[in-house]
Amino acid sequence: MNIMARNLSRISLASGLALQAAFGCALWGQGIAPEPQPVSSQAPVTINVALDQKIGSFKPIYSWFGYDEANYTTMPHGRELLRQLHDLSPVPVYIRAHHLLTSGDGKAELKFSSTNIYSEDASGNPVYNFNIIDGIFDAYREAGVRPMVELGFMPKDLAADLPNRHEPYQMHYPQSTISGKSNNPPKDYKKWGELARVLTAHLVERYGKETVLTWYFEVWNEPDIDYWHTTPEEYWKLYDYAVAGVRAALPGAKVGGPASTSPGREKANTFLKNFLEHVNSGASAANGGPVPIDFISFHAKGQPTINAGVVTMGINRELNDADKGFALIAGFPKFRNLPIIISEADPEGCAACSSKVNPANNYRNGTLYPAYTAAAFKGLFDLNDRHSVNLISMLSWSFEFEDKDYFEGFRSLATNGVDKPVLNVFRMFGMMSGDRIKTTSTGEVPLGTLINTGVRQDPDVDAFATRNVREAAVLVWNYHDVNQPAPAVPTTVMISGIPAGVDRVLMEHYRIDDTHSNAYTVWQKLGSPQHPTPEQYQQLQEAGQLQLLTSPEWLDVKDGKVTVSTNLPREAISLLHLNW
Repeated sequence: MNIMARNLSRISLASGLALQAAFGCALWGQGIAPEPQPVSSQAPVTINVALDQKIGSFKPIYSWFGYDEANYTTMPHGRELLRQLHDLSPVPVYIRAHHLLTSGDGKAELKFSSTNIYSEDASGNPVYNFNIIDGIFDAYREAGVRPMVELGFMPKDLAADLPNRHEPYQMHYPQSTISGKSNNPPKDYKKWGELARVLTAHLVERYGKETVLTWYFEVWNEPDIDYWHTTPEEYWKLYDYAVAGVRAALPGAKVGGPASTSPGREKANTFLKNFLEHVNSGASAANGGPVPIDFISFHAKGQPTINAGVVTMGINRELNDADKGFALIAGFPKFRNLPIIISEADPEGCAACSSKVNPANNYRNGTLYPAYTAAAFKGLFDLNDRHSVNLISMLSWSFEFEDKDYFEGFRSLATNGVDKPVLNVFRMFGMMSGDRIKTTSTGEVPLGTLINTGVRQDPDVDAFATRNVREAAVLVWNYHDVNQPAPAVPTTVMISGIPAGVDRVLMEHYRIDDTHSNAYTVWQKLGSPQHPTPEQYQQLQEAGQLQLLTSPEWLDVKDGKVTVSTNLPREAISLLHLNW
């Protein structure tokens, strides 16, 4: 995207609030005065950004999202959010959803959906119905996003009866929704492979071969735990028949898996290793030939808790999962250059569990969630470099929950059409492009500490930077695992390596904190209404957009350098975007 188009995109994101920022604070326009920041007792932090020191290419690992409830896709706020996800990024956005093959009436509920794509007649012959799944994929097309096609779970008429499992087909939340028969293996693997072939052929016919070749096909979800009700070896067979079916309909299709859980756990690590051994040296159960794989997927999760009454995140768990998974993959010469998709990369495991169920989940409403995401974002790039692998995705398992209470505490990007602060950190990521640039910070927590213990002592005040043609972006955050008030940190960002001959740069300073890009705090100040008036709703929607901390300003360049000073509140994120 050229600079003019990117600037137009930013104007749209800010929704006109740049004009308000020019008068000192974006929230004045909403009738809310900015709160004074406390004088800091924290030691000042200096961050150095060397635009002339490239450390690697910037891959848009942020542009992937997913959710359990596939039928939310076609609901009003689901369609609206899909368009926003498309708009936040200059590169393709991918969407992964569960239950694309599940039987049912097409109504979404927590942790369950259905398309009823497959049934059998009285003679056991397959009957295909694409009405619901076409609606889902048409919504993706209309929004301009791309599917990551998850082949799961098992249709009711295809699910095998197991002697040790007697649950009904569907288990309703808050029961264990993964315990139902929809997670059983197929009674006939050839019919399973044919289902994969027929679906792929239908997608090619409806959306075109060249379009579907840009998608990814992933087999199942978390087959190393109770999402799969039989042995690992049976999953290898499930995988073989699925990819053979997909490739029969579309020979160049991108296929992969196993979408297993956290490699930081020994059992999950062993499952992933054995799956890769199967692909590396085994023969396909479907046709006896080599087992295709175009990408490797696994999940990485943190673990928030309540300690002494305070939400305490577990970023070390998520980064440890990535570290162990990358190390395992790098140990296979055949696979170390394959794309790695962390097809769920999150602070914890249950998006549909609200803060009403677990008070620790209230981190999802405010600035702790985006600050965590920023710190994890850099950590994943650093681990990618450490292991020399090919990470292409940190998929956020977050979307929206239709017709629920405002800010109920689900792991979501928006609530009733109001964007939550976390969506704005993805908008910040979307403004970054080109090469990754070297940064150093006197306030950074070392990668080893992040992996081993997280951020439990001093805060992590750090940066991540990119440079493209005639522009640069510096993401800066003040993150701590423990969600307690703390003074803002005086932070100086020294940017060097601006090309010779450039006398001035135009800086846009975007901010997420308690009074910027934060609909949650505005909602609280309005009295936490569950039925906001039209005027209140408009305020909330405006507050949910990415906002400028100050009006854009021209900075004089001296010896290829500019310096930006700011007070960075706890759990706040800034994006400094420079054009010249």
